[in-house]
Formats: sequence, structure tokens, C-alpha cells
Amino acid sequence: MNPDIPLQLLGGISAREFLRDYWQKKPLLIRQALPDFQSPIDADELAGLALEEEVESRIVLENGERPWELRRGPFTEDEFSKLPERDWTLLVQAVDQFVPEVSELLENFRFLSSWRVDDVMISFAVPGGSVGPHFDNYDVFLLQGQGKRHWQIGQMCDSETPLLKHADLRILSDFEATEEWTLEPGDMLYLPPRLAHCGVAVDDCMTYSVGFRAPSAAEVLTHFTDFLSQFLPDEERYTDADVQPVSDPHQIQRDALDRLKSLLAEHMSDERLLLTWFGQFMTEPRYPELVVGPELEEEDLFLSLEQGAILIRNPSARLAWSEVDDDLLLFASGQSRLLPGNLRELLKLICAADALHSENLGPWLADDYGRNLLCELVKQGSLGFADE
Repeated sequence: MNPDIPLQLLGGISAREFLRDYWQKKPLLIRQALPDFQSPIDADELAGLALEEEVESRIVLENGERPWELRRGPFTEDEFSKLPERDWTLLVQAVDQFVPEVSELLENFRFLSSWRVDDVMISFAVPGGSVGPHFDNYDVFLLQGQGKRHWQIGQMCDSETPLLKHADLRILSDFEATEEWTLEPGDMLYLPPRLAHCGVAVDDCMTYSVGFRAPSAAEVLTHFTDFLSQFLPDEERYTDADVQPVSDPHQIQRDALDRLKSLLAEHMSDERLLLTWFGQFMTEPRYPELVVGPELEEEDLFLSLEQGAILIRNPSARLAWSEVDDDLLLFASGQSRLLPGNLRELLKLICAADALHSENLGPWLADDYGRNLLCELVKQGSLGFADE
């Protein structure tokens, strides 16, 4: 994708302009980002997903048994039949992992790193339906899929911003609207992190939320140090050889802090380990239980491919790759594998292609590393046979 070509999705500006002027800086309203958009899933189908055990879903009722009542799925058809005519919203997470046509929408956002994408959440709301004024700590594109929704945006927020006392929802106690618009099918609103916003359904409406992963500093430090500790021997400890006599034995001297910082920096600055952890962390699947493959012999896999079998990515899997010295790292659903540099084009193919088969795999089927990698990805569950 040429980053300087104007994009309809971004209202006629280029990806480079969007990233420079709007991304993580300010909101952007795009009328008819996807002209004549037709939602690939309707309200009944979305409700059907919310009946399934493996699907994460919620219902928010503004006037339930208590204000802003939150109910968690899976739901039953009887529960849906008893909902009021107004003021409730159904939210279903990761619909892209269950409906291929929804996953295809993400192709429009390939000017951003695919490993940053979290999921496509879809909400259905009856008139007046809302989840209240709130803010998110990540970027989000809000695409109107059906009906009309009225959006208001307000102030920038942080962890000190006052919230209503609510056990489940983070609703702002003071929302200061600064701009507002009504979105129709095909319209889209981009919101940077921490910008207060509130959407209210004008009529029966469906909204697609394309959210992006943004690990907090606390998550990064906690998970990376846990990962790093696996590689540190117990005998590697704080030391103070050549320490000088102290005048006050109860005081922690500055040189002790310097030695501690040196100990931490030695390991925290290991870029290879940091890259390995980061790739694994950012490709961890939202639902690991859905990334499970069969026991498979390499010979059986390639016999199937020779006979016309097609491999596709598991919708719940996440794939990315990177360079490390002269080698490559493939990250697949929370795991990593070091591979020789000559497999670069194969890794790009595995991460990007809609389907893998004998024609586009070509010479890789004769490469020992390539064959073994494909087999391991199928056994892991990141790749699977199309007819399954």
C-alpha cells in the first residue's frame, strides 16, 4: 500500500497524513468511509453468537434492576425476548474470529500493523441504547453498520478522571460534550486514546468497533520481567565487591542504587529477549482454547497439499514476524520460532496470504525448514485445512 495515496476510508487523506495528524492525537469523522456499506451480519445473527458459550458478550441496560445494569453472556433466547423496547445495548467481542466476512473488514486497515489490531467488536442497540459516556485507553475506529447512532466527544481523560460508582462499568461522572455527529451506515469515527465519548442509538443500529492493542506500562513490566526471569540463574544476584566502609550502617548509599540499576539495565536492555517477549505477547490469542491443532505427521500434510488441500489461518490465531541479526523470528499465537533468513518470503506469505496451497508455497515444500514450520503451525492450530 502506497502511504501517500488518498484513501476513501480516511476521508480522502493519505495513510501518512492520518498517522501524522490524527493517530493518537485527535478524532476524525469520515463520512462514507465505506460507501454503500452493507453489514455482513444482522442483528439476529449477532444475537445468535451471544448464545454461544465460547463467545464473549454483554448487555447493558440503562434502566435495569439498577442504573446501567451489566449482564454477561452467554444468553438465552428467552432473555432476549424479555428485554425492553428501549435503552439497551448488546456487545459481542471478537466477531471477526467467528464470521469471516467481518474479518475481511480488517483488510481496510492494513496501513497499520496487523499485530496491533485487537478485535472487531459489534454492538447492536435499540433506540436510546448506550453504554454511557466513557473513555478507552486505546485507539478505536467506530464504523456504523446499520441504522443511526448519535456520537458526542468530550474531554481528554486519565486515571484521575471521576467515574460513577459502578462495579462493572467505567462511566464518567462528568461528561463535557464538545462536538457531536449522527453517523449513518458507512460513516466512521476515529477516536484516539483517552478521549471521552458517548454514543446513543437513534434507531435500531449496529456499530463496528475496530480496537487496537495497547499494553499498559504495568503489563509490559510485569510480563516482560516474568519472561526474563526464566533465563536468569539463581546465583546471579546483587553484589557489592569493593564496597567502601560506611559511616552510617542504616543508610542506603547512592552507590548501592547505582549497582542495582546496572544489574537491571544489563538484562532489560537485551533487545533480542525484548523482541522475543514482545512478539509472543502481542500475538497471544484472545481465546487460546480456539487455537488447537491435530496431531499430524509431516508426510501426511504434504501429501494432502499435493492432492489439492488448502491451508488457511485460524481466525483466532495471530501471526507476525521480525528480523534478529541474520535470522528471522516468527511469532504465532503467543509462541516464537527462530528461522534462517532465507525463509523471509515464506514468513511474509504465511502472515499475509488468504490461503496456502501447493501453487503459492512452491519451492518451500522442498525446503526442510519450510516443511517443518508449516507442519508445526498446523499442529499448533495457527493454520488449518480449509475444509475443516
